[in-house]
Amino acid sequence: MTEIYVAQALIAPKKYVQGRGLLSSLGKYVEELGKDALVIADESVWRLVGEKVEQSFAEAGVRLIAETLGGECSKREIERVRGVAEREGASVVVGVGGGKTMDTAKAVGHEAGMKWASVPTIVSTDTPTSALSVIYTDDGVFEEYMLLPRNPDLVLVDTQVAANAPVRFLVAGMGDALATWVEARATAEGRKTAMAGGVPTMAALALAKLCWDTLWSYGLSAKQAAQQHVVTPAVEKVVEANTLLSGLGFESGGLAAAHAVHNGLTALPATHHCMHGEKVNFGTLTQFALEERPTAEINDFIAFCNRVGLPTTLEEVGLGGVDRDALMTVAKTATMPSETIHNMPFSVDAEIVCDAMIAADAYGRAFREAAGGLRGAGGIE
Repeated sequence: MTEIYVAQALIAPKKYVQGRGLLSSLGKYVEELGKDALVIADESVWRLVGEKVEQSFAEAGVRLIAETLGGECSKREIERVRGVAEREGASVVVGVGGGKTMDTAKAVGHEAGMKWASVPTIVSTDTPTSALSVIYTDDGVFEEYMLLPRNPDLVLVDTQVAANAPVRFLVAGMGDALATWVEARATAEGRKTAMAGGVPTMAALALAKLCWDTLWSYGLSAKQAAQQHVVTPAVEKVVEANTLLSGLGFESGGLAAAHAVHNGLTALPATHHCMHGEKVNFGTLTQFALEERPTAEINDFIAFCNRVGLPTTLEEVGLGGVDRDALMTVAKTATMPSETIHNMPFSVDAEIVCDAMIAADAYGRAFREAAGGLRGAGGIE
């Protein structure tokens, strides 16, 4: 019998630049992509960095077409913004802000046939580098992944802007990034296909593991520095881990149970106040339960999460006291045929996932009780 080999694949953005004060040079980098730029940001981001963005575009001689994001990255909003881009004759679309803004910009760029750029003002997800947009309903419920034919033409990260943001965003980004190695490892063990279009390469797995190691070594000190809104080498390393290492690692390494559980959690409105990475983090603990990881490994993970302020219980993601029926809603959503949980190296169903969530919650609560009910570093802020 002939063994069938699956191709390996790794994809990445065309250019990634990171550093303190880079937002003032945004226009210079965008000018390499086009002279007429549609820039999308929400109202709060326009107030925060709008003047700096406008000045950088004026200095670079790039026409700025400003547009305010109308809510979710939904099909309706993508179509609306696409109409603006086409009406204004834009040649490049730039998403400035959080994940939903950048995902909208990527989807609009693809559908309108333009180049696109990601400019995160927070580092709470690994969205900026990826060749996909996460599509939600207008009410904020996960709908689907829109896979794009290529990654952004530019990713620009101003680390001072990231450090100026509330520290909860940086910590949530750690939650998203911690899942990178855990899910890539599972995908590789099962020889499943990642979003890059092939099984994980050695390079993708190395990046995913480096992401984990970086957060483990520098996560707490980066949080402490960011609480003071200063940029230190630890902050630079964690920003890169949250954004570049996690982005390349998840896309070419593979997603598995952690992100599927996140998607399931969005089906319950009680979780909507939690950030993406916070829900993913509970998904990671759930994946540990599915995998039957050793107790010492689980306890080490929970201890780290408690120190930096990531959730490890159902209560912390808005589901304290929920019954099994509610958790089965999460589990059924997480195990839909299209979900990444099927990249696990063994078969899963909703009942198994529901049991794993209950077990994960028990692990988190037991560890908390053993530690005297304390969360290190102040909890979720």
